[in-house]
Amino acid sequence: MLNNLWLIPIAPFVGFLINGFFGKRAGKTFVTAVAWLGSFAAAALGTLAAFEYAGQYHHGERHLNVIYNWFSSGNIGADIAFQLDPLSIVMLMVVTWVGFLIHVYSAGYMAHEEGYWRYFAYLNLFLAAMLILILGSSYLFMFVGWEGVGLCSYLLIGFYYDRDFAAAAGKKAFIVNRIGDFGFLIAMFLMFAYLGSVDFAQVSQRAMGSGIDGGLITAICLFLFLGAAGKSAQIPLYVWLPDAMAGPTPVSALIHAATMVTAGVYMVARTNVLYRLSPTAMAVVATVGALTALFAATIGVRQNDIKKVLAYSTVSQLGFMFIGVGVGAFSAGVFHLVTHAFFKACLFLGAGSVIHAMSGEQDIRKMGGLWKKIPITAWTFLIATIAIAGFPPFAGFFSKDEILASAFSTPYFPGLGKLIYVLGTIAALFTAFYMFRLFYLTFFGKFRGTHEQEHHLHESPATMTIPLIVLAALSAIGGLIGIPHVFGHNWLAEWLHPIIPPLPGVHDLHIPANVEWAVMIVSTLVAAIGLFAAMRLYRDRGVAADEAFERRSPGLARTLENKYYVDEIYGRTVVTPLEVGSRFLWKVVDSVIDGIAAMLGFFVRGFGDLLRFFQTGNVRNYALMFFIGVVVFMWVLR
Repeated sequence: MLNNLWLIPIAPFVGFLINGFFGKRAGKTFVTAVAWLGSFAAAALGTLAAFEYAGQYHHGERHLNVIYNWFSSGNIGADIAFQLDPLSIVMLMVVTWVGFLIHVYSAGYMAHEEGYWRYFAYLNLFLAAMLILILGSSYLFMFVGWEGVGLCSYLLIGFYYDRDFAAAAGKKAFIVNRIGDFGFLIAMFLMFAYLGSVDFAQVSQRAMGSGIDGGLITAICLFLFLGAAGKSAQIPLYVWLPDAMAGPTPVSALIHAATMVTAGVYMVARTNVLYRLSPTAMAVVATVGALTALFAATIGVRQNDIKKVLAYSTVSQLGFMFIGVGVGAFSAGVFHLVTHAFFKACLFLGAGSVIHAMSGEQDIRKMGGLWKKIPITAWTFLIATIAIAGFPPFAGFFSKDEILASAFSTPYFPGLGKLIYVLGTIAALFTAFYMFRLFYLTFFGKFRGTHEQEHHLHESPATMTIPLIVLAALSAIGGLIGIPHVFGHNWLAEWLHPIIPPLPGVHDLHIPANVEWAVMIVSTLVAAIGLFAAMRLYRDRGVAADEAFERRSPGLARTLENKYYVDEIYGRTVVTPLEVGSRFLWKVVDSVIDGIAAMLGFFVRGFGDLLRFFQTGNVRNYALMFFIGVVVFMWVLR
């Protein structure tokens, strides 16, 4: 299998082709079977490759599977090649198996939707593109998958293309991501120009060599981070992800929580050698991550759409991941990527189950009392909520604790690191509060919907609840793969350690035991404060607590509900000037250019008509014109 890694992305791609060409006429059973088989085949082949790698390779070696030479020009070139190493194996397991569970869930959730075949074709195509992204051996080949998942994101967000808001959300995601992709392209141009390669291993080796300017390394890292900020929804390019909730809920779980949006974190972790050579770039990554984590968490406190709360939670949790990779704890950032995939996929799929039971309703103010009506959904949602809030021993506790402890102990910028720790801790407090607010408003109190909605409340089918149970179990115990060193063996950190080679003159991150214990205690207390605050306000009072807050602080309440008016600010400072400028170019500049072109055409046509007057076809007239010309010529030269 190791010599045929290309089969892993090919499996879902074949599913895309079959459903894309034949699914509309073949029926839902055929479409489901093809989609499930494509995603399961990728997961099974990926798992087989991982076991073969573990059995054949010394830990940390890179297995390279070159398909063919893509291009070669002068001293630069690139291959179509796949690679397997500890980092890509972790990503491979998360993407394929979580992706397969969401494919299974989708069969129940999308059962009555038109375009069923189109949905699963897009979903298989997304999985294939994501696998190219994580298995590609170079930045250029990664970029192919990077753009592929961007295309699939556009297609799936705009799945309900007959609804204006969905089409607009798809375009917004596509356009905002192009800004980040511009940075990625510039970084690759710099690599080609100054490092002579875009292969991961060669770039790292040449960057570690002498003679490479530190400013160049910083520029490459910052441009790469611009790409990561677009794909992984960081300030200022986060605005597309909340609107992406316009797509079907399983899409939100797969693309905008568990896999695609983590591509930026994966890329920074993959580029750890360059970032460790540039503390300035690392400081930028960690600072943006901390600000994003806190900023998005405060917005989540006042959102009422169940998917929007989870969307801003995703933005915030991605900020935590960037804190991790930014302070030098690359394994901790990847660890949180893994645990987040478990509990956030469970939360989004749980939200989908709630929406399914509520006949499409997404406003949590119109829910309540659902615990007894949909108990499996409620229990799994609670487990995932406890995990994201950071209570031990659930998955989110271990990964978030490691990130915060790493920020406090980072040797790259100690003073800034402690500030980032404080911001991250405050963000964790808001996380616990808004997640339990969401839980209590949805599942506790009296039902606040219509009588018809209450009459139709029912638990989801097994195709939806089984993936929820599996993901809830992973949310509960998934953190055990990375328990702190004070408790014993951190398997994930040791597994990923070879991808973070030692660098001369660069200190490794070390977390003292007393710092680890202190951070764990503070994190647990913070989570408990958020839980008890939400329970006191919302368990019995429900939406009355929000109404009371709005009466006390109407300005702050409106500001948070309107997401700090960032979209409106962008609209006035970026979108409107571009529209005005474009209209000016269209109405004025284009009109002048068109007028000049039309005038030139008029003169050419008139001159042609004049010449045509002399083209009579009569030889005597031509002889006369020749004679007149000779006379004029002699008169001029006399």
